[in-house]
Amino acid sequence: MSTLIKPHGGVLKELLVSEKEATELKAKARDYVSWDLTERQMWDVEMLLSGAFSPLDGFMTKADYEGCLDKMRLANGLIWTMPITLDVKEAFAEKLSVGANVALRDPEGVLIAVLTVSDVWTPDKKREAQGVFGSTDDIHPGINYLFNRANNVYVGGKVAGVELPSHYDFKYLRNTPRELRDKFKKAGWTRVVAFQTRNPMHRAHQELTFRAAKSTEANLLIHPVVGMTKPGDVDHYSRIRCYEHLIKQYPEQTTALSLLPLAMRMGGPREAVWHATIRKNYGCTHFIVGRHHADPGNDSKGKPFYGPFDAQELLGGLQEELGVTMCPFPEMVYVQEKAEYRPTTEIEPGQTVLNISGTEVRRRLQEGLDIPDWFSYKEVVEELRKTYPPRKKQGFTVFMTGLSGSGKSTVANALMVKLMELGGRKVMLLDGDIVRKNLSSELGFSREHRDLNILRIGFVAAEITKAGGVAICCPIAPYSATRRKVREDVSKWGGFVEVYISTSVETCESRDRKGLYAKARAGIIKEFTGISDPYEAPEKAEVVIDTKDCSPDEASQRILLKLEQMGFIK
Repeated sequence: MSTLIKPHGGVLKELLVSEKEATELKAKARDYVSWDLTERQMWDVEMLLSGAFSPLDGFMTKADYEGCLDKMRLANGLIWTMPITLDVKEAFAEKLSVGANVALRDPEGVLIAVLTVSDVWTPDKKREAQGVFGSTDDIHPGINYLFNRANNVYVGGKVAGVELPSHYDFKYLRNTPRELRDKFKKAGWTRVVAFQTRNPMHRAHQELTFRAAKSTEANLLIHPVVGMTKPGDVDHYSRIRCYEHLIKQYPEQTTALSLLPLAMRMGGPREAVWHATIRKNYGCTHFIVGRHHADPGNDSKGKPFYGPFDAQELLGGLQEELGVTMCPFPEMVYVQEKAEYRPTTEIEPGQTVLNISGTEVRRRLQEGLDIPDWFSYKEVVEELRKTYPPRKKQGFTVFMTGLSGSGKSTVANALMVKLMELGGRKVMLLDGDIVRKNLSSELGFSREHRDLNILRIGFVAAEITKAGGVAICCPIAPYSATRRKVREDVSKWGGFVEVYISTSVETCESRDRKGLYAKARAGIIKEFTGISDPYEAPEKAEVVIDTKDCSPDEASQRILLKLEQMGFIK
């Protein structure tokens, strides 16, 4: 019996109640205050209910949260490296008291679980970011989520599960920890090495995992994440189709494919330990950790958040206590003279090494260029080409932002006409004033309402982009965090080009036909952007245009040239 099983009691903490208890909970929950789970909370609840987050029995109490931040351990001393918290709005938290029950519901209102409140507190998010991620730079996706998307109050308490969230895709590949353990037992798999991935797998990954299984004399579990990953990652539908092609390259009866409904945090070293703990709950004995495990890349100054081997070092020091054997593997590269993949540690002097980065793969897909057979399997590349056609065939969004009176709407109209002249895609204009009238008429101008209005525009733009069309948006959009969220949402489906109309407040005020600036300076209009409310200028917009000395024709032509340079138009 492994050391992980001993401290965890050898029993999965599966939090689903019996059918009879579930019926009783559903009746009682009608009288409970309800919380609609966010996307990440839905994934976390599923992992809690299935036992994948054992030994947790609910969302973390304050004591467990503090222990996780400071010592990477729960209050009882067990290793746990990632906070699992239920974040709620302040107004909702005011309704709660210790011992109260909260009905946790999915976006459609279906009761998933009931939480019994043990703690309610307001966390220090900067301390959490520094403790968990080692930084407060919100270019890190986990920190960005914490600072800009997560609610400000945490609620801790035990959870009683009524039913697992529903999934309609790839049901035959979705296994709970109990189901996967039973499959291993039935197949006689006593040693199982797990491979974590959030990306498509190519020949180098196949070689790495095959070597790992061979060296540990273990069966192999390909266990890709299908919850939240890093913004911009390939969608899980496309990835799973790729995995199903790739798994045919392994010897029969040696390898299994199963899906992990996890919301990643991209926490590097801490995340590696978390992933290993989760795989132990699924019945695995070994876990592959390569270079840059769960790594978000570089910070806003261009420096790596984590070193290439930080994850291996942290997990290596904890593996004995966890009861999971780490399989550290170097990068695999193709050796031209040998016509095979080799670890970088086995490269001999004078040998020709070939490799293609993920960035280069995306470029080749975007431009319809060849991807060599030595790099990937033909079937995998074909699947990726279905999802990522060349940019000239993709939908895209042009998102203009700038002060009132900067000329956004005029430039947007000129651009719309020019794109319609070119043809090939449907073009839709989402003007700020028109959206306010038809989509957001009930909203005011508080920060919360402004953000909601921009997110609505972003949602519509993402749908247009997904359908292969062109969305031109021209709201003021004063806040950088909200613009970033729109970029992330749209970029899942196609191109996103931010255009900063940088016209100064003085020029905008001199053009003010509606008298809005005068009313703002007189205090008649409150929270007016550029006068009594801040405008956070974009730092990395694809196009920057000052319309003071630039006509609409010239401005729209500059945007067209950028679209052409990026490959979206011919």
